[in-house]
Amino acid sequence: MNYRHAFHAGNFADCMKHALLVWLIEAMARKPSPFFVLDTHAGAGHYDLDAVPAARTREADGGILRLLAAPSDPLAAYLSLVRRLGLYPGSPSIIEALLRPDDRLACCELHPEDAAELRQLFARNPAIAVHRRDAWEALRGLLPPSQKRGLVLIDPPFENPDEFTRLTEGLKLGHSRFRTGVFAAWYPIKRLAQVRQFLTSMRKSGISDIVTAEFLLREPLDPTRLNGCGLLVVNPPYQFETAALSILTALLDAIGTGEHGQSVTVTRLADE
Repeated sequence: MNYRHAFHAGNFADCMKHALLVWLIEAMARKPSPFFVLDTHAGAGHYDLDAVPAARTREADGGILRLLAAPSDPLAAYLSLVRRLGLYPGSPSIIEALLRPDDRLACCELHPEDAAELRQLFARNPAIAVHRRDAWEALRGLLPPSQKRGLVLIDPPFENPDEFTRLTEGLKLGHSRFRTGVFAAWYPIKRLAQVRQFLTSMRKSGISDIVTAEFLLREPLDPTRLNGCGLLVVNPPYQFETAALSILTALLDAIGTGEHGQSVTVTRLADE
C-alpha cells in the first residue's frame, strides 16, 4: 500500500518489463479472436517524468531516456509506443494502446490515489475495468475470463519479505483457474538466493511450459540494490524465447554500465 511507482517510472526495470510486454501483447493480437488482459498491480497508469517523484530519483536517466537516445530494431515497437504515449506510460496505458475493439483489460490497484488516477485515465473507455482490489484475490475472482484467451501480468512491489512466496502461490492459483492463459510475472534480482528459491518452487509447482528472461546490470552481490530483474512467463507465445533474447540483448547494449556480471539469459524452466 505504501509503494508508489512514480519514483521509479521509466527505470531499467520498467524498460525490460514493458519491452517484453509489448511483444507479448502483439503476439496475442496475431490471432483474430478477442483476448483478455488482467494487470494485477496496475499503478497509476501514466507518469510525468518532470514531476517531483521521478525528478527526485532520476532513475529514468539510466532507462527510457537513454534508450530513446539510442534506438535499435529489437526495441522499435516499444520505443515507438512510448513516444506516442508520452513519458512515461505504465503497463495499463501500454496495454490499452495495443488492444483491439473486442479485447478487454481489467486493472487492479489497491493504493487509493493510484486507483483514482486509473479510473480517471480510463473513464471513457468501456473496454477497461478498474478495480480497487487486492491483486491476489483478483486472480481468484476475475479468472477465468469469458474470452478463451488471455494474458495475466503480475508485477508486485516486493515490499514484503514473503512476496516471492505470494507470487508462487498466486501463479499456482491463477494457472489452476486459467490453464490456457499466458502469465507474465516480474521479479527483482537483488541477491540470488531468493530468486533461486522462487525458481525452484516454480519448477516443482507442476506447471508446465515456463520460461524465464533475466536482465542483470551487475553481479547480484549487494542485496540493497536492484541489480537486475526477471520476467517469468507461463505458456509463452510461439518464438518468445528468441524474441526475448534479442530484446534484452539490445536493452543491455543501450543501457549497460559495463559493470562486472552484467548479462541477459533466457531459460526454459519447465517443458511444455
